[in-house]
Amino acid sequence: MTQTTPGERLGMPRRIVPALGLFLLSPLIAEYLLGNVPSSDIGGMIILAPMYGGGALIIREVTRRTGRGWPTLLLLGCAYGVLEASLIDQTLFNPDQLFEGDVSRSATLIPALGFSAGNAVGFTAGHAIWSIGVPIAIVETLVPRCGTTPWLGRLGLTVTCVVFVLGSLVLFNGIYDESGFMASPPQRIGAAVVVALLVVAAFVIGRRPRPATDRRAPKPWLVGTVGFVASAAFFVRPEDWWGPVVGLVLIAAMTVVITRWSRRDGWGVAHRLALAGGALLTYAFGGFLLLLLHGTANTVNLIGQTVLVLGALVLFLVARRAVPRASDLRGTADVR
Repeated sequence: MTQTTPGERLGMPRRIVPALGLFLLSPLIAEYLLGNVPSSDIGGMIILAPMYGGGALIIREVTRRTGRGWPTLLLLGCAYGVLEASLIDQTLFNPDQLFEGDVSRSATLIPALGFSAGNAVGFTAGHAIWSIGVPIAIVETLVPRCGTTPWLGRLGLTVTCVVFVLGSLVLFNGIYDESGFMASPPQRIGAAVVVALLVVAAFVIGRRPRPATDRRAPKPWLVGTVGFVASAAFFVRPEDWWGPVVGLVLIAAMTVVITRWSRRDGWGVAHRLALAGGALLTYAFGGFLLLLLHGTANTVNLIGQTVLVLGALVLFLVARRAVPRASDLRGTADVR
């Protein structure tokens, strides 16, 4: 049941603006800042925003409407990652959708399942962190008075769901028309089961908040540094079988560390934003690397990437200035 907070009494424009911001920020971080889609193809936002932005907005609204916090949000992000990679763009199963320099699929291929273990870990965690978690953390910090309350009414949420479904169908049909690839029925059924299990887990795990400890939470700068080091290590993990192993170890370690830190006294908005900033910095340098690997590092795209990086840094700094206001409201809002 959603708690009543000052954020709910704000007018519609004050709630629609962050919803629209998240709708646009998610694909910008997930694909353009990453360098997976060069800035010269910015027109692709028309296709990518309904799926990425719609998915992020739906996950955020469902989490906040049910009064839950970040464990639920990130597990739903994992479900989104599996859904997109296996059932929408089918990149997990379709080798033609990967760029030529990628060797992870062949190096960590599981023939019986028809997908790469390395890509499975990368797609699932990558979408949960960068497509869903980072943009939500930034936008919620920018609007502290309604950071943890719903932004959309029933009509708005319904429209968002329709936009997400239509956008996903357009992308699916476009890729299918181009490649003619369709995952096998067992692959699609298996992926759907995994998505369902992750959704169930999202509403089971972390249902009862653990009591806080008397120890003080670490400084936000330390949290952000750890977040950057871990996310950077995840980004540059090996492309052989050590890749998924390293990825899973990093995910497990960060889950334990952040869970313990979040139970300490003083943990709050600044720490979550610091984690988002660390991950954002990883994509800031990683985007240039991917442009080089994709062979798209021409002058236009390098300038565009620089603009994206500077824009991301400015957005983070603006959000950082909003942290004191968000902290002042922590007594009346869910800050998990």
